[in-house]
Amino acid sequence: MYTKEIEIALAQLAKQLLSHLQQQQLLQSIDETLDALRRVISYNDWRYYVESEPVISDYEYDQLFAWLKKLEQEHPDLVTSDSPTQRVAQGLTKEFVTVPHLVPMLSLENSYNADDLLDWDRKARESAGLAEIEYCIEPKFDGASISLIYEDDRLTRGATRGDGVAGEDITTNIKQIRSIPLSASFSKYGIHQIEIRGEVLINKNTFKAFNDKRIADNLPPLANPRNAASGSLRMVDPNEVAKRGLEAFLYHMSYHNMNPGKTEPDVLKTHSGTLELLSTLGFRSPAREKKVVKGIQNVIDYVLKFETERDNLPYEIDGMVIKVNDYDLQDRLGMTTHHPRWAIAYKFKARQATSKLRSVEFQVGRTGSITPVAKIDPVPIGGVTVGSISLFNEEVIKEKDLKLGDTVLVERAGDVIPYIVKSVADLRDGSEQEIIFPVRCPVCHDKLVKPETESVWRCTNINCEAQVVERMIHFVSKDAMDIKSFGESNVRKFFSLGLLKDIPGIYELDFEKIGALEGFGKKSLTNLQSAIEQSKTQPLHRLIFGLGIRYVGETTAKTLANAVNHIMDLQNWTEEQILALEDIGPKVAGSIRLFFANNDNIQMLNRLAALGISMTNTKKETHASGNLNGQTFLFTGTLHKLKRSEAEEMVEQEGGKIMSGVSSKLNYLVVGDDAGSKLEKAKKINTIKILSEDDFLAMINK
Repeated sequence: MYTKEIEIALAQLAKQLLSHLQQQQLLQSIDETLDALRRVISYNDWRYYVESEPVISDYEYDQLFAWLKKLEQEHPDLVTSDSPTQRVAQGLTKEFVTVPHLVPMLSLENSYNADDLLDWDRKARESAGLAEIEYCIEPKFDGASISLIYEDDRLTRGATRGDGVAGEDITTNIKQIRSIPLSASFSKYGIHQIEIRGEVLINKNTFKAFNDKRIADNLPPLANPRNAASGSLRMVDPNEVAKRGLEAFLYHMSYHNMNPGKTEPDVLKTHSGTLELLSTLGFRSPAREKKVVKGIQNVIDYVLKFETERDNLPYEIDGMVIKVNDYDLQDRLGMTTHHPRWAIAYKFKARQATSKLRSVEFQVGRTGSITPVAKIDPVPIGGVTVGSISLFNEEVIKEKDLKLGDTVLVERAGDVIPYIVKSVADLRDGSEQEIIFPVRCPVCHDKLVKPETESVWRCTNINCEAQVVERMIHFVSKDAMDIKSFGESNVRKFFSLGLLKDIPGIYELDFEKIGALEGFGKKSLTNLQSAIEQSKTQPLHRLIFGLGIRYVGETTAKTLANAVNHIMDLQNWTEEQILALEDIGPKVAGSIRLFFANNDNIQMLNRLAALGISMTNTKKETHASGNLNGQTFLFTGTLHKLKRSEAEEMVEQEGGKIMSGVSSKLNYLVVGDDAGSKLEKAKKINTIKILSEDDFLAMINK
């Protein structure tokens, strides 16, 4: 889309605009200033949303955008339909009008094995009278289908697939997707009007982060990226659509009308050529992922290889699409009323299956939350046998209209946990039974409560056995007190035998009785004793995290530990004092205050202190002039040479600070294997330096 010379010129123009903005000066004229702002902002949208390589900071972008918006408000007669400000929605969408597609959006014929592809190729070759056909292969994105129309280079309409003949006009929502250009230079190729097809998606990491936030807010997670993308396109508030982080791949030119006197360029004569053209014009197209091959055996080899690598893509795909590459040959092969004869979808092995919902168990978490867990007939999905599926809360059961005995559709996409998509109500025979959510705790039988602001029922009895066990499991875990050789199985075993009743009891175990148990030899007993004793000197932040205070994660635990000399200092802190600490909001502050106002918790801490557990902040001396003084760090992914806790301690030893999330305040993101959404977010903030584990160690060793 942009040559190197143009990119350099636009970068210089951005600097010039920022300089003029500081002095509140226009360029030569209002028209020239508006044109420059629109070009620079559109370019940076492309760098950010299509190339994922921003070249100016978020703050600088926001300044330029605000200036453009201000100037357009002062000169409304100079606003253009493709101005970046026209993405910003005004008000709600009252209804979605049905509009016809210029060309019907047909379905694709499906294939599931090599034999299907061989048969399809044979028919195509016989119909074309050719010995061999050139094919273009691309990923089959698992999202929501859209159709876009551009006229005289400007986006004039966006629509859903609908019934294939007509769809719903969602132009306003389409404009919220930053990877879709509001204008593109089709006229450069002689095109007056064009209809292009594509798929709206949500990046896996974006989807996971979105669901993590919903779960933290006690909201049911969205089912899968595909449903989330489809539902987002039909939201009535376009501003909410903008928050979903939608992206779009455009992969098919269904219709084009040339300007009078213009000859169709060669790039429009093949499917692979149009993918390259779309990419050149600033669209996200599968130009990089495509493969052009001759002969069906090369197609088969490629799709089978791609299936093994599908999880490495940042998007969900459910197969590959094979298309005859030459457009003239496509026209000769034609289409049925249902599908084109020149294209076929090769579907990967299913990650959905149906099963019977046999029962629902209600589990109690360490904070008292009641989680319904569906027990289904075990079924293999995506290489994993699934028998238990979390239903999250009562609202999910109601929304999905689930009943005991239902046939249910189960899905597992990528590394996402399994979930029930829906019940198959048409298969009910009348024997199904309602799922009755308990009104009392299934363990201690205390009455359950549900705060008005939450969707989760809770047992408020902190002495509930289920909560006690879960709290102990959390306390001994690796990220908390890190008592090696203990683990969940031993906690449950000791509790069931009456050898362990609460957290302080971990330090009062009768090792003589434990030694008499099967599986506890002299060496394992010695290791367990030693690990328990060593945990008494763990840093204060590990103890605070190990207490399992609701909403208090590892970073917040460190913030609290660094703010006090002794853990009991927090007993006298007001909610306002806690709120004054960095990155702590009202919900977290309220939870901390409630914990330290509870007499049972204070008695537990006193017992732990009497048993020799360190309650003080034994801060190691940091170097005010160390290598990392004043620098902020965040770690993501799996490190191989260090534990994350060790790496964080190294930073703090050298005067650095650990952040809780990615923001403009972050200086360094250290990335290990399987890095997730933090890495994607950091890439979009050009002030953050991304380091490997080896880079980090080299920095420390300086």
